[in-house]
Amino acid sequence: MDKFTTLTGIAAPMPLINVDTDMIIPKQFLKTIKRSGLGVNLFDEMRFDDDGNEIPEFVLNKPAYRNAQILVAGDNFGCGSSREHAPWALLDFGIRCVIAPSFADIFYNNCFKNGILPIVLPQDEVDKLMDDAERGANAVVTVDLDSQTITGPDGGSISFEVDAFRKHCLMNGLDDIGLTLEKAAAIDTFEAQAQQARPWV
Repeated sequence: MDKFTTLTGIAAPMPLINVDTDMIIPKQFLKTIKRSGLGVNLFDEMRFDDDGNEIPEFVLNKPAYRNAQILVAGDNFGCGSSREHAPWALLDFGIRCVIAPSFADIFYNNCFKNGILPIVLPQDEVDKLMDDAERGANAVVTVDLDSQTITGPDGGSISFEVDAFRKHCLMNGLDDIGLTLEKAAAIDTFEAQAQQARPWV
C-alpha cells in the first residue's frame, strides 16, 4: 500500500453521527473482491438519486469538495457491519484521512490496514476542523503523521495520538502482507532448516 507521511488536501465536512458502513458503501456493491473501482459508489445513496443523478447538496458533489482527501466526520463513524469495502471505497475516491470523535473498532482497524489514517480527536477540536472544512476550496488542511499534527488553513495546529506500531506501518506502506515479507529472509532460513531436518515432509 502507499506510504502515508504528510498529506495536504481539501477537508470535506460531514457532521453526521453514526455513519455506518452501509452508508459508506451500500451492500449491492460488495460483490467485488477488488480494492479498486468502488470510489464511484462511495456514499451512493446520499450522492445520487434513484435515477442516478447527483444530489447537488451532498458535500462530495459540491465543486469545492470533489477532490477532497480528508473527511471531518461525526461521532461513531464506520459503525455497522464489518465490510472492508468501506475503507476500499474511501481510498478509491481519494480519501486518505478521516477525522472524528470516535470510530467503530473494526472500521478503525481496517483503515490502517488499507492506508487510511483515522484520527480520533475530542469533540471541540473536531468542531474547529469542521469549521475549517466549511471554507470550501480554502479548506486546505495538512496532516503530518511523523509529528502527529494537523495544521488548519490559518496555521493553527492540533496534536493527535496514534499507536506507534500502526504509525510505523502507515509511514512505511506496510499492510499485513508487507509485514510478513519483511521477514522473508527469516522465513526462507526456517524453511530450509526444516527441509533438512525433515526431508520426508
